Amino acid sequence: MRGGRMLSTVLGRMLLGVVAVLALVGAACAHEIRPAYLQINEMAANRYKVVWRTPILSGMRLPVVIRFSGDVRSVMAPAERDLPDSVVETRVIERDGGIAGSRVEFVGLQATITDVLVRVHLLDGTVETTMIHPSQPWIDFAATGGPLAAARVYFVSGFQHILLGIDHLLFVFGLLFIVRSRWMLVKTITAFTVAHSITLAVATLGKVAVPALPLNAMIALSILFLGPEIVRVWRGQTSFTIRHPWIVSFAFGLLHGFGFASGLTALGLPQGDIPFALLMFNLGVEAGQLVFVGFVLLLIAALKSIEVRLPRSLELMPAYVVGISGAYWTIDRIAAMVGGMA
Repeated sequence: MRGGRMLSTVLGRMLLGVVAVLALVGAACAHEIRPAYLQINEMAANRYKVVWRTPILSGMRLPVVIRFSGDVRSVMAPAERDLPDSVVETRVIERDGGIAGSRVEFVGLQATITDVLVRVHLLDGTVETTMIHPSQPWIDFAATGGPLAAARVYFVSGFQHILLGIDHLLFVFGLLFIVRSRWMLVKTITAFTVAHSITLAVATLGKVAVPALPLNAMIALSILFLGPEIVRVWRGQTSFTIRHPWIVSFAFGLLHGFGFASGLTALGLPQGDIPFALLMFNLGVEAGQLVFVGFVLLLIAALKSIEVRLPRSLELMPAYVVGISGAYWTIDRIAAMVGGMA
């Protein structure tokens, strides 16, 4: 009996720690982790057009600059253009013997949590796509990695986008505590997947554009909405959401799809690359979502298997996590929206 109480206490502290981490991480980076983008197009023999796009995070430009190896010459001085969500720098460079064998360093990247997508398009039609991480802030250009390498880059980018998107994960987390059967869980997660895939596609292809500030506020409201629903389930009550969670999941999934699209549209990829990138990115998002759902279900199953009786004060912890986080983000994002309109 004493051991059970001790285990419950430990689990309770672990859950409280998870809440604190989610709050801190969510406040710091929910929808603020967007990659930078370096595009290098071969214009003629030994001459290249360079487009360097750095995101604006929390109102500030990402403090990263590119530095080519010493044998690369600038033909045209960098020209900058300010966009609502990024700064685009364009220049023309030359290098005897071509770009193969040269290096680009991303100075300052190691002090961030942002990745850089690098895409090189040569005159012979070959394309190299690489994702650069802060742990190794440079790239050495060599032979192209081919389509499989590009597929891996976009897939991993989508996988990371969902796992670092704390607001999306909290919405899925809340859904898991509303559904009452495995079949309903399948319907609910499938509805969310179908919905966000639709809006991810139309937004990335440029068919529909949704302002970022109102969108982020609505996504936060979708999370806040689930908090009271989890409490109703705990009390044995019912509601439209509890009876038909897949409908609510589909409706809010449309909003979250526009949020996912920011991970691709912020890159400014060439139109010809978007369909392939969209497919692999979406597959990565789905893989990350399934990993998260599987982890939560395994954790719940493990607690049931060892017959741990959590203190009553902790039984509503999922509702507190979802509701408080949703409320915080809603207030924060509405304030940012009002401030942006002022």
